Amino acid sequence: MTKEYGTPADDWAVQTVETLLKREPEVNLKGKWEYEDGLMLDGVMDVYERTHNSSYLDYIKHYFDTYINENGDVKGYDTSLFRLDDINNGKVLLRLYKLTKDEKYKKVLDRQFQQLKNQPRTSSNLFWHKKSYPNQVWLDGVYMADVFYAEYLESFQDDPIYDDVIHQFLKSYDISLDEDTSLCYHAVDESKNMYWANKTNGHSPHFWLRSIGWYVMAMTDVIEHLPKNSTGRKQILQNLNNLLTALRKIADPATNLWYQIPDEGSRPMNYLESSGSLMILNAIAKSLRMGYLTSDNWQQFLIKGWENALKQFISITNEGYVNVNKIAHVGGLGGPNHRDGSFAYYMSEPIVSNDHKGTGPFIMLANEMYHYYK
Repeated sequence: MTKEYGTPADDWAVQTVETLLKREPEVNLKGKWEYEDGLMLDGVMDVYERTHNSSYLDYIKHYFDTYINENGDVKGYDTSLFRLDDINNGKVLLRLYKLTKDEKYKKVLDRQFQQLKNQPRTSSNLFWHKKSYPNQVWLDGVYMADVFYAEYLESFQDDPIYDDVIHQFLKSYDISLDEDTSLCYHAVDESKNMYWANKTNGHSPHFWLRSIGWYVMAMTDVIEHLPKNSTGRKQILQNLNNLLTALRKIADPATNLWYQIPDEGSRPMNYLESSGSLMILNAIAKSLRMGYLTSDNWQQFLIKGWENALKQFISITNEGYVNVNKIAHVGGLGGPNHRDGSFAYYMSEPIVSNDHKGTGPFIMLANEMYHYYK
């Protein structure tokens, strides 16, 4: 870390949230209901719960009140499209509802839960990623929808049954797992019809860093909402340990960070990518705090990764604003641009700064690291 920027023990979470309040008073200038905004605001909510700074809560509330009217209608949210991405904002909205008890928020949460009840499913009973991507399971979607699914049941049902939530986690792991590396592929087409899909197992052609980042954060987040002694919870916990251990083996040894295509770090054009690296480090940090990790020496690995994340990904402007850099703007499969999941495709997507897909995980990780140092 450059000296004038600060030290790893500084409160980077507060500094980044303060940056958002000043630089981005309106969270989404496009007026869209987008999952990355929920990701970022989840981080802001984490910092609010630690600091009780009312301006942070006001920032979150302002975002949702821009989209949600008194009837609980949401601008830009169409349940008929069955996009799992549209569920992600519900996680921070659920936290906001518990603080405010505003019934218009509850109406939105009910609508999102109803979408999941009606969501099309694959032959193995997993949610389609969206209506326009039939029979496809993406690791991203597990983060978008399935943690919310568990939290909604916990919050609003008297005798919740988590069997389907657990199935979404365990089966998605089974079908996306590569036995040789213990990594999980970005996506699976159970029909094996898509041009990007392996005709034997439906796997996409590559592991993609951010998709695995979404996945380990989802597993880390859902465990606390499942019954303590359930077999499913124990298996998710084991899967999380297995996947984090596999990721540790392929981390860049100089930095404890990861490449955009994580298992091909030496390949020309590949690069250390911030959003996925920050997500994985966040999952490690939270798992350490919650006692989820079963092997030793994770603390040393985490500290080295955190210190190098600050060096590799973070810069400070003259105004004192925090920039999160080296974020892969998007990464997907199929669609009108015929995204084929090749190495060339993943290298072709723009690398940007301050996208909420990177800012959100940085705030979450920074908040975890504040707890660690203090």
